[in-house]
Amino acid sequence: MSDPVPILYEDGEALVIDKPAGLPIDTPRKGGPALVDHLDDLRLGFQRQPTPVHRLDTDTSGCLLLARNPKALKRFNKAFEDRLVSKTYLGVLAGELAEEEGTIELALAKISSAEKGWRMIPAKKGKPSVTHWRRLEIRGGRTLVEFRPETGRTHQIRVHTEHGLGLPLVGDPIYGVRDGAGMLLHAHALKVEREGKTPIEATAPLPARFGEWTAV
Repeated sequence: MSDPVPILYEDGEALVIDKPAGLPIDTPRKGGPALVDHLDDLRLGFQRQPTPVHRLDTDTSGCLLLARNPKALKRFNKAFEDRLVSKTYLGVLAGELAEEEGTIELALAKISSAEKGWRMIPAKKGKPSVTHWRRLEIRGGRTLVEFRPETGRTHQIRVHTEHGLGLPLVGDPIYGVRDGAGMLLHAHALKVEREGKTPIEATAPLPARFGEWTAV
């Protein structure tokens, strides 16, 4: 078995893990490692395996919420629907961003082609998506940006950087240029409000693949 997945938060109904980049949640069609292979170890004495509440792209690392029982899963799903979950991502753009902060609103839809496979694109008939962003630092012709998505569409931040900011994420294999270090997008922090209980809060440190950005 590969290295254990780091646990950032744990209580009776929730786990937040630090998902490594490159690890898909579900087993790929062609086979290979996946988060589902680790769920038995993540029982941590409980009878049931925990269930991922939301998604992170294979190439994205960081905070992922797992529910430890069906009732918790139902409550957490509702928290996402009611926008009681705040998520903060850190990403590095392949270029220098002139603006300091803003909000991107785009309707997104899925397209597919034999040549390029599937991807998300802005489309009038797509589903609405909103991301707030703030420039943190420019270094070496690249820009470190904090993203706070209001919605959770597939590839949302990745499409928003390309079409909303005009710069793809470094290493994005679909919307940018593949890079040996991988895609520089990280789910840095997660907070889930709970009625009658303290919020679930977790922060995942910036991984080593961010290189010179690690100390930022």
